[in-house]
Amino acid sequence: MPVPAGSRNVRFMSTMPKSLFWTRTDTAGAEHIVFDEARGLAARGSVLAVDPIPYSCRYQLTTGPDWATTRLEVEAEGAGWLRNVRLERAGGRWRVTTGEQGDLDAALRAAGHPAAGLPGTDDPDRLAEAVDVDLAGSAPFNILPIRRLGLTRAAPETGHRITVAWVLVPSLTVVPAEQVYTALGPGRIRFTSDTFTADLDVDSDGWVVRYPGLAERIDPR
Repeated sequence: MPVPAGSRNVRFMSTMPKSLFWTRTDTAGAEHIVFDEARGLAARGSVLAVDPIPYSCRYQLTTGPDWATTRLEVEAEGAGWLRNVRLERAGGRWRVTTGEQGDLDAALRAAGHPAAGLPGTDDPDRLAEAVDVDLAGSAPFNILPIRRLGLTRAAPETGHRITVAWVLVPSLTVVPAEQVYTALGPGRIRFTSDTFTADLDVDSDGWVVRYPGLAERIDPR
């Protein structure tokens, strides 16, 4: 069959063998991820949400066999604006590159919200201690420290304090954030960041089933 005119530059990506879906409980929205965890994690995800303004977000995530993040690409888009950020980790250092079209700050101000500032970070060395990444408002990103630290098999009250490269949405600003993950027993992990605490329900592989106040997973019947 001939290739249709105008489609010769379409980029085809490999299929993924697994898929999970969450609905947001803090706002109208949802998240879908397709992934392969045969040798670490390779994943692509899509996020839809209406807070603070309606936006869609797409990401690609890659880790090494030890589940330490090696690359994250995120693109966020709304009416009149588009942003992207790429984080790459090698040799213990992060490289952060960004792009921007339109005016997100104007869209936020029109909706009565403060300006977001620039995507990325002006000092990647601030992320030096981060091994994991986290995407704001995303339940599946908790899998990274949970699997890397073996928390689904850890004794109750085993805790780890970590630093993550936290990607804010929709601004795509990247900041270091301190988080604590504590095993509570089968299927339960406590997440703490600053003054916020949530007890996560997880499956036997470490994927979040329920994140109180944020998201719940919807599994096929």
